[in-house]
Amino acid sequence: MAEIPNGNHTVVSVKGGDATDIPPPPAASSFKDVDLGCSVPFMQKLMAEALGTFFLIFAGCASVVVNSDENKVVTLPGIAIVWGLAVTTLVYSLGHVSGAHFNPSVTIAFASCKRFPLKQVPAYMVAQLLGSTLAAGTLRLLFTGKNDVFFGTSPQGSDLQAFVMEFIITFYLMFIVSGVATDNRAVGELAGLAVGSTVLINVLFAGPITGASMNPARTLGPAIVSNHWKGIWIYLTSPILGAVSAAWVYNMFRHTDKPLCEITKAASFFKGESQS
Repeated sequence: MAEIPNGNHTVVSVKGGDATDIPPPPAASSFKDVDLGCSVPFMQKLMAEALGTFFLIFAGCASVVVNSDENKVVTLPGIAIVWGLAVTTLVYSLGHVSGAHFNPSVTIAFASCKRFPLKQVPAYMVAQLLGSTLAAGTLRLLFTGKNDVFFGTSPQGSDLQAFVMEFIITFYLMFIVSGVATDNRAVGELAGLAVGSTVLINVLFAGPITGASMNPARTLGPAIVSNHWKGIWIYLTSPILGAVSAAWVYNMFRHTDKPLCEITKAASFFKGESQS
């Protein structure tokens, strides 16, 4: 996400009154705007996304499994606290490395308003899905037999109810993320607490209805491992729509002297890919 300055400067040597242009050394531009490939910084970002998603899904889903196997000892508030604290700690520990997305909805939403390089989206999504699937597979190995319960998400009511609920809670989450992570007027040091608290709140009231996914990777990983696909289309579409909508709505709150038509034009997803 950081832009590497262009090093194509011209060096002028004055000798005997003649100015001679000497081209810059080849190394000056060898690291310019490396978006994909095997560059170390980009691979570090992918590793951070995969590990962060693994730890998030492992902790959150483990609380669901333990609660089911141990006579509801964790309870719904306990599960919500686990999800919230997991997000908080991961934001503070990996946010400076990869941006701490851990969620394809967040990645797509940032890319849609040109706050994340579009060409990096597929790699981020693969890393997130890999982390989620590995976490779900690990839990499946740890809790077998009578302890083998489905720890994914599925609608407990109608599909429409689940779709609307997932849209609203993901909108809420992405709106908070946009505010604390992308607006320089916000108190950046509190970003992890704000995002983690939002997840905690959402799980408290939406968990019994939809599982409070807010994250296609959170749903897909357990679904792949358990071969459980009930209502999967809801969790692949509603969170993405909610996150993209929230990112665009928050753009209307940004401090700017430009008229609204220029803001929407500058942020247009269809105008082209953003620079890395």
